[in-house]
Amino acid sequence: MSLYCFENVRTPEQRAEMARLDAAGICLFCPEHLTSHPQQRILLSTGHWSVTPNEFPYEGTSLHVLLVPDQHARDLLELSDEVRSDFWVALAATAKAYGVRHYGLGVRNGDCHLTGATIAVLVGSDDPGAPPVRMRFSARPGYQPRSG
Repeated sequence: MSLYCFENVRTPEQRAEMARLDAAGICLFCPEHLTSHPQQRILLSTGHWSVTPNEFPYEGTSLHVLLVPDQHARDLLELSDEVRSDFWVALAATAKAYGVRHYGLGVRNGDCHLTGATIAVLVGSDDPGAPPVRMRFSARPGYQPRSG
């Protein structure tokens, strides 16, 4: 069983990195791997959360960071009360550190084949020519959108 959901890949580079990590049995979001990954870095941390840039940000973002809990969970509701409470501390610290005036908060829980399963803070670009930020919140395996 794979650690990663390859159907959520947006670039060939992202697919290659996910395949490399998966083949090595490395969960990038485990604290010991997140701190030792050559491209990832911890921007800030709280008692239970780390904030790291998304190495493959969504188009149109001027900031795309991931909030990663130290505790493994497929759903925010599986986290302890203490960890869930500390999430708001991590979010506030992120907004303050980056002087964020506006942002979107994407929380996707459960099976990553259906959701993407991340917690992201997304800041759209102030550039009026930049595309709008679009984050997929759900998926259906095998779904093909209708054309026209």
